[in-house]
Amino acid sequence: MSIKAIDVHVHIHDPRAHASDGPEATRRRQAMARYFKRDSAPLTIDDQANQYREHDMMAILMGGTNETITGEPGMPNDFVAEAVNTHPDVFMGFGAIDPWKGELARQEIIRCKQELGLHGIGELNPARQHFFPNDPRFYPLWEEAQRQGMPILFHGGMAASGAGTPGGSGVKLKYTQPIYLDDLAADFPKLNIICAHPTWPWTSESLAIARHKSNFYIDLSGWAPKYFPPKLCNK
Repeated sequence: MSIKAIDVHVHIHDPRAHASDGPEATRRRQAMARYFKRDSAPLTIDDQANQYREHDMMAILMGGTNETITGEPGMPNDFVAEAVNTHPDVFMGFGAIDPWKGELARQEIIRCKQELGLHGIGELNPARQHFFPNDPRFYPLWEEAQRQGMPILFHGGMAASGAGTPGGSGVKLKYTQPIYLDDLAADFPKLNIICAHPTWPWTSESLAIARHKSNFYIDLSGWAPKYFPPKLCNK
């Protein structure tokens, strides 16, 4: 197969991966389905792999964990690694960490790289995990990722999670402003940082950082192109 493109931000919809989900994760998926006006139908890993084969594409699979905030652990990184090992022709994987776990999170970064063979860390979602990425308390994590040569993908801007619910279901958008990632790009110049989504309403910040820091990238997932702000499309 000749690979035409790599989708750098792909979530897993296999029911086995979410078998241990609690009520918070279930509510979040239901709210996101309402926000996107479509159901997130179950899709096995095998079927997901075949979808990408049909389009001559690869996908980077990732999960997420908000355990400190919600008490629910999220999808194990081992499941991502299993999916990659089963379909290495179309899948690569990123491992998820809970930054509030400190040394345990740092050790998980090492395990993801050295034992599970994953290629990066993501999706970190500051809005759901309630942390500022440039808080020095989390710098040992970014230092470890840089040491391991693992890029990190952060959610940026508006969050579908909790959208349209009272209080946004506790999701706090202040943590997703891209400017906080500028510190990381400056302080860890060998760490590649991916800021996910067009990052509305701070799109200009993302564009400025990407122009200024060569280790900062933007992915445009989650938005249909017709909704892209014009500044994203200017040459």
